[in-house]
Amino acid sequence: MSLLFTDFASWQAHCAATGEPLHQPVLAYEVEQKGRTEEEIWNGLQRAYDVMRDAVHTGLTQNMTSRSGMVNNGAKKIAASPVTVLSPEFKQLVTRALGAKEVNSCMGRVVAAPTAGASGILPGVLVTLQDLHKLEDRTILEGLLVAAGIALIIEQNASLAGAVGGCQAETGSAAAMGSGAIVYCLGGSVEETFAAVAITIQCMLGLVCDPVAGLVEVPCVVRNASAAAIAFSSAQIAIAGVDPVIPVDQCVAALGEVGQSMETRYKETALGGLANTPKGREIEKMVLVQDVQILPDEDAN
Repeated sequence: MSLLFTDFASWQAHCAATGEPLHQPVLAYEVEQKGRTEEEIWNGLQRAYDVMRDAVHTGLTQNMTSRSGMVNNGAKKIAASPVTVLSPEFKQLVTRALGAKEVNSCMGRVVAAPTAGASGILPGVLVTLQDLHKLEDRTILEGLLVAAGIALIIEQNASLAGAVGGCQAETGSAAAMGSGAIVYCLGGSVEETFAAVAITIQCMLGLVCDPVAGLVEVPCVVRNASAAAIAFSSAQIAIAGVDPVIPVDQCVAALGEVGQSMETRYKETALGGLANTPKGREIEKMVLVQDVQILPDEDAN
């Protein structure tokens, strides 16, 4: 598979030379890689965004209790909480991101963007962004293309998987995708869009992946909500013109370096962090199947 760009500098240089908006080369890449027309790519993006919106709605309206019991309608509880710490808009962002991720934990239908473990972040971010600024779907779909381009470059130079680079690589990448999409959809410059990515990575750097009982529920669900909040705060900082100081490509390199240096127990193995607390081990014993009978290998005969 040919690659779009190897770094953000190349993407920015291409758009400066051609005058194309950031989403256009990603669209051309999708057309080439999938062998489809632009109309088919737009239709596919629309279907993906529709699923994201449905996940947000499902998480806030249906029973979201996971088989382990660790996920239990958290989004609806936050929405109905009589004590309000956040502004109404901020509260909506948190409930939407958390609710969409709860759909994944309850075996519902989600878009893994970039992963199922981070599947609440982009829905929460984009639905809230559209609601706040009354944006057309087409603008959001362009933002999805920009988010895809961001993910492709991070994957090449670091990772998108918690099992490879910790939660910084998973929810961190999703937050960076969301933050860049926000700035782009609101008419920010290329520099501001990539600054949002850099700032988000700086905020998420070093986060370990430590799912309790090996299930993508605790602390994954609440991290989706906090990552969505970081995406919005980073976008606000960037679109105001604040310099992230460390260039975005160097931030991605740092993400990869930190991920490589992380111990295995902090990479989705459930061997360290919250998974290794007394309560975490107690939950593990309750939810995991014990004494599984191993069938003999047929080839051994």
